[in-house]
Order: sequence, then C-alpha cells, then structure tokens
Amino acid sequence: MTGNEIREKFLKFFEEKQHLMLPSASLIPQDDPTLLIIGAGMAPFKPFFTGKMKPPSPRITTCQKCVRTGDIENVGRTARHHTFFEMLGNWSFGDYFKEGAIEMSWDLLTRVIGIDPARLVVTAHESDDEAAAIWRKVAGKEAIRLGKDNWWSAGDTGPCGPCSEIFYDFGEDVPGGMPGTPDEDGGRFVEIWNDVFMQYDRDANGNLTPLPNKNVDTGAGLERWAAMLQGKFDNYDTDLFVNLKRAVSDVTGVAETPENR
Repeated sequence: MTGNEIREKFLKFFEEKQHLMLPSASLIPQDDPTLLIIGAGMAPFKPFFTGKMKPPSPRITTCQKCVRTGDIENVGRTARHHTFFEMLGNWSFGDYFKEGAIEMSWDLLTRVIGIDPARLVVTAHESDDEAAAIWRKVAGKEAIRLGKDNWWSAGDTGPCGPCSEIFYDFGEDVPGGMPGTPDEDGGRFVEIWNDVFMQYDRDANGNLTPLPNKNVDTGAGLERWAAMLQGKFDNYDTDLFVNLKRAVSDVTGVAETPENR
C-alpha cells in the first residue's frame, strides 16, 4: 500500500467504528502554554482529556502532523526517526477503554491490513495486569512488561497514563533484540503503534490525580507503517520520501549513495 492508501485505510476503519474523523490541527498549539509545537497526535485534545472542554464526539480519529524535537539527535542515525512526521491515531473520551483499544488495534493490523500475528510483539506497563490479561485474551500474546518505556505523557505535566506498545519484527536478518533487552535499539523490532490509557493528570511536582474519565490515546507512525507494508526497512526508502530524495538529487546534482544518505 502507498502512504496515502495506508492513511485512508486507517481513518476509514475507525470512522466505521463510530469515530469522528477530523483534519490535522495546526502545528502551532492553541491556548497551550506548556507546548511550543505539536509533537503528538493527542496534543490538540488535551482540554478534552482534562475535562476543560467537551469533545465534538466521544470517539475521534485523525492523522496529525507532528514535529518532535526530542528525537532530533536520532534523525539520520536510525532508519525510523524524523523531526516532521504524521501520526495516525484514535481517541476515546470516557467511552471505550483498554479492551476496546486493544481489540481494535489488533483487528486492524491482523485482519484488515493482514500482518502475520507471529511478527507482532506487544508490551504493557509493569503495573498494568489488566492490559496484559486483555492481550492474552484478544491475541494470545504474552505482553512484555516494561517500566518507564510504557508510561506516556505529552509533556512534563498534564494527562498521562500507562501504555501498551505493538512492535513489528523485521526478521532475523536485521540485528537487534526484543523490547526491554540491552540491544533493543538494533532495529529488528520497531514500535508501530502505542495504545495509551490516559487515566491521570500530573502536576509540576509529579503528583497524579485521576482524570474525570478514563480515556484512550493512540499513536501509529505513518512512515513506519509504510516501511512495514512496502517491504522496506528504512522509512526513507518508502514512497513517502523517494520523490523528495529524487528532487534533491536533481537540484543539487548529487546522487544518493549509502555514504551521503
């Protein structure tokens, strides 16, 4: 599938699951002094999580344009990091929770997209027995239990909660170990989706207060999905980037080589 087809299939799947499809918000945060720029799909929806504003629907899906400056040191060093990227996501504001999120993500990946379940590895927060039990029930998978890597928030303060990630195995030919192992950054197992269970509001002192509702915030990188579904290990070899690279070569007169990628 092309990048455009992946985006359309993801959004259509959740629209058929009664999610309101919204366009990407501006990269400039609106009325949020805690953020300089939008770096995650959930960032425009923070007032919905905290209860300060009522969402237009209890279920929403988007493909949000993001800039993540925290990853800048990895850009050019790995096959999967970007400053600008597109984040596919689905949200529930006090509607479905862990079981609904996990069921839909697994259904989309394995039945609709057709990914071999044997190539998928899942994780859960070390404290989240509920999510681990749901993975066992829905997918027959034993979730790898992790600590800080399975807790997510959009910043130092605000909505946050435990999360459950899905990794794709690019195969034995790619070096790298399972999530949670010393060589997990080798590249064989790449995170392709994160189901975040937004339950808390964290203040400047790190105190956690339960949010008015139990919410779901998910994120799936379009560029990583394109690599996975186009048989490419490197995101920059997908159709999302090949024409840009060709144009750069045409303008500069410099052909792409393994040394100058």
